Amino acid sequence: MNKSTKDYDDLLSEFLEFKEEKLELDLTRGKPSPEQLDLSNCLDGILDGNFQLRNGADARNYGGILGIPEARELGAEILGSRPKNTMVGGNSSLNLMYHFVASKVKTWGEGSKFICLTPGYDRHFTICEYFGISMLSIPLTNSGPDMEKIEKEVRADQSIKGIWCVPKYSNPTGHTYSDEVVKRIAALPKIAADDFFVFWDNAYVVHDLQSNEDKLYNFSRATENQGTSDSGLVFASTSKITFAGAGISFLSTGEKTLSDFEKYLSMQMIGFDKVNQLRHVKLLKNLEETKKLMAKHQKVLKPKFDLVLATLENKLGNSKVAQWTLPKGGYFISLDTLPGLAKRTVQLALELGVRLTPAGATFPYGKDPNDSNIRIAPSYPQLEELRKAVNVLGTCILLAKAESDNREG
Repeated sequence: MNKSTKDYDDLLSEFLEFKEEKLELDLTRGKPSPEQLDLSNCLDGILDGNFQLRNGADARNYGGILGIPEARELGAEILGSRPKNTMVGGNSSLNLMYHFVASKVKTWGEGSKFICLTPGYDRHFTICEYFGISMLSIPLTNSGPDMEKIEKEVRADQSIKGIWCVPKYSNPTGHTYSDEVVKRIAALPKIAADDFFVFWDNAYVVHDLQSNEDKLYNFSRATENQGTSDSGLVFASTSKITFAGAGISFLSTGEKTLSDFEKYLSMQMIGFDKVNQLRHVKLLKNLEETKKLMAKHQKVLKPKFDLVLATLENKLGNSKVAQWTLPKGGYFISLDTLPGLAKRTVQLALELGVRLTPAGATFPYGKDPNDSNIRIAPSYPQLEELRKAVNVLGTCILLAKAESDNREG
């Protein structure tokens, strides 16, 4: 019996032992755990029957598509923008992104394209697919995307109408864009089509896991300096700050773009949930108080990330079959197997009752050219469940590699 056959037999035995446990574990999405949601339970009843805004208006009544002034100020402070340039939406910033694309897609016309940084956020790609927008993949590096390639593309092709960015603790790699990259992205509208927009999804703006957190250059100020404010769209939400399904979202942009978007929204609504906006202002108050709440989230999340990273190192550190990121914040760890193993790994894990994000989901059209990227979401499971799930993942990667070796042998 040769060594590869022996390794395969040992791994298959380990695989079958896991199968007997009949596991039901889920690492598919970055959902806050119940312990994290409990941190904001005081939202319930926080208004104590007082719905009056600072300007004397009643939050329970109609009006105010852009949101209550207090919440616009809170959003602007979190995003590093200005209240007059900031609006407040419902619980989903993705919903604001979708509606903004919907407001422009008719004028963009057929054949419009977006630059998609990879690996990236699958729901961004889904929006493009739904509206028939072609996607151009540009790889991410540790400091952000390849700007020379992006600048070359937008100069040459006027049908490119946007770019998706998750600039701090990117989904799924956890990397943060360098100052130079932020400034160059802010300047893109000057060399791109007149109706080009930067979708700056700053979803993890306050989601630090380390005391020496990453610093992100202020994109709103960068666009002001470049004269491109109306082409920069800065998004965030409280979905992973307070209640994931009952938070508020923010969008900051130039005054003209915000006014145009307000007119678009006015055809379908009178306004978002202003009572919930007021609840969040009462709880979060300002950026400093928001960060205090996020420090409590960090105490819940950091042990989970540390456990995943330690388990991966213990299971795979000497194997050279995979490498993974070491994020300082955000909600994900990005793991890359050797080429050709990701889909089989995810399939094997599912057979053992461990659900992972589908292989390829972090690339446009669900097609990872190397079949290597797997996104790990540590936030929701309890520690022991997480330890078991990552051990299963490691075994499945090794088994997928052993199967591949046997086929080649």
